[in-house]
Amino acid sequence: MPHDTALITTIAAGLGFAFVFGFLAQRLRLPPLVGYLVAGIVVGPFSPGFSADVSLAAQLAEIGVILLMFGVGLHFSLGDLLAVRRIAVPGAVAQITVATVLGAAVARLWGWPWGQGLVFGLALSVASTVVLLRALEQRGILESVDGRIAVGWLIVEDLVTVLALVLLPVLAARDDLGPALAITFGKVAAFLAIMLVIGRRAVPWLLERVARAGSRELFTLCVLAIALVVAVVAAELFGVSFALGAFFAGMVISESDLSHAAAAEALPLQDAFAVLFFVSVGMLFDPTILLEQPLRVLAVLGIVLLGKSLAAFAIVLVFRHPVRTALTISASLAQIGEFSFILAGLGASLGLLPAEGQSLVVAGALLTITLNPAVFALVGPVSGWLRERPRLLDLLERPHPNPPLAPTAADARRLRDHAIVVGCGRVGGTVGEALERYGIPYVVIERDRRIVEALRERGVPALSGDATRPGILPLAHPERARLLVVATPDPYQAREVIRLARRANPQIDIVVRTHNAAEERYLSALGVGRAIMGERELALGMAHYALLALGRTDDEADAAITTLRNSVQTAAESR
Repeated sequence: MPHDTALITTIAAGLGFAFVFGFLAQRLRLPPLVGYLVAGIVVGPFSPGFSADVSLAAQLAEIGVILLMFGVGLHFSLGDLLAVRRIAVPGAVAQITVATVLGAAVARLWGWPWGQGLVFGLALSVASTVVLLRALEQRGILESVDGRIAVGWLIVEDLVTVLALVLLPVLAARDDLGPALAITFGKVAAFLAIMLVIGRRAVPWLLERVARAGSRELFTLCVLAIALVVAVVAAELFGVSFALGAFFAGMVISESDLSHAAAAEALPLQDAFAVLFFVSVGMLFDPTILLEQPLRVLAVLGIVLLGKSLAAFAIVLVFRHPVRTALTISASLAQIGEFSFILAGLGASLGLLPAEGQSLVVAGALLTITLNPAVFALVGPVSGWLRERPRLLDLLERPHPNPPLAPTAADARRLRDHAIVVGCGRVGGTVGEALERYGIPYVVIERDRRIVEALRERGVPALSGDATRPGILPLAHPERARLLVVATPDPYQAREVIRLARRANPQIDIVVRTHNAAEERYLSALGVGRAIMGERELALGMAHYALLALGRTDDEADAAITTLRNSVQTAAESR
C-alpha cells in the first residue's frame, strides 16, 4: 500500500547520521553536540546528496525544544541560585548586557537594523548548559565554589532566555509597544497563576496516583503528556511560546517528591528529540558562509571567546573573587549552544533575525564548542603565569573589604605538629571531624567565609581565603605542621598549595584529593604521601561490602581490598 515515508526517512536519517558523527566527535574528545550539528549539515539542503525534509525536521525540533526546556524547568534549583546570588545575578546580567551590546554594534556595522542586532547579540550572550556542565564534571569542579558560581550564573542566563521568549513575539508585532507588552505580561501572569495555584497541586497529585498504579509505561506517558499538553495549552490559549510553557511544567513537577523519577523516565525521549533539535539546527546552516563571510565568522568568535570571557573575567574580579575563579567562569562561558539556537530560531521565524544571522550563530556554536576544551586547558597555565607575577596579580585581585579571619593568638600557639586542611566541603569537613574526634589539632583554610565563621563558633581554628594567595597559607604555620590535607577539587590549586607548603616545610606529609589517574601519577611523582582518587576508593568500598555480603569474613575482605588497592596503584604508577 503506497504511503508517504518522509517522516520516517527524516527521523532515520537524522538519528543515524547523528549517531555516526556524534560517535566520531566523542572519539575526538569533543562534545557529541558538535557531531549532531555536523549531521544536520550533511543531511541539510545546503549539502549535496540526500536532503531530509526541512519542514518535518523543524516540527520534530519543536518537540526537542519543548523537552529541553521541560528538563531545564525540572532541574531548576532556586537554592543553587540563592547560594551564589551576590555574584551570579549581577554578574550574569552584566555579562549578557556586554555581549548583547557587542553583537548589536557589530551587526550595525554590517548594516543590520538595531532590532536584528540586539537579537543577534542576545543569541551570542548565553552559554550552553550541556557543554558547561560536562566541562565542569570532567574536571571534577562541579561541586567546588567555582563550579557553584558557574552553575548559578547559568541559571540566570536560563531565566533571561525565558524572559526573551516572552518579549520577542511582542517586539516582532511592531504595534503600540505599551499595550502589547501589557497584554503579553497579562497573559503570562494568568498562565503563571493557573500553574502556581492549580498546577502545583494537580500535577503532583496526578503523578502520585499514576505512580501508585505501578505501571512504568503509564508514569512515563503521564510525564511526557504533562510536558507536551502544558506547552500546547500555553501556546494556544495564552499566546506564550511552547518552550515557556514546557519550562513552567517542569518547574511544577520539580516540586513533587517524584521529580527525580519523572526526570529519569523523560530522559530517553528527551535525549532523542534533543538530538533531532540539534540536527535540525545544522540543517539550517549554510556552510558556504565560512568561505563567503570569514570575517563575520571571526567577529562572532571574537565576541564569544574574547568579549564574553573578558567581561565575565572583569566582573568576577570586581566582586573580589580570586583570579582562578575569574578564569574558570570565563572559560565556562566561552561557548554558545542550545539556548542560542532557540533564540536565533525564534528570531528568524519572527523576522527579527536574517538567515545569515542564524547561520553565523550556528557557525559560532560549532567552533566555540570545539575550542572550549582548549580554552579550559589554558586556565591552569594562565593562573600559574599570573601567580609568578605577584605585582600583576595584586593589581587584578583587589583585597576583600573584610580581612581574612586568621586564627587567634591562642589558637596559633596550639598549632604545632598539627594538620592543615585546605577546603572544608564534604571531603575536608569529614577529615576535620575525624581529627577533632581524636583531639588532633588542625586548622582549616576555606574560601567560603560562612563556613569559616561556623567553624570558629565551634572553636575550630580557621581562616578565610585562597590558600594559593600570598600571606594566606603562612597564617596556618605550615613550617610547624605535620600534615597537609588538600581537599579542594581543583587540581591546579592543589599543585600550587603543595608547592607553597613544601617551600615552607620540605618534610611536611601530604594527602591530596584527585579525580583521575593521570593527576594521581603526577602528584605521586611530586612525592606526596598519598594521592587519593575518589572514584577508586568508592569502588573499593563497594567491593569490600560485596565480599562481606557474599559470605567472606572481615579479615578476608580487608586483605582482598588491600591487595586490589596495591595492584591498581602499581599499575597506575607503571603507565
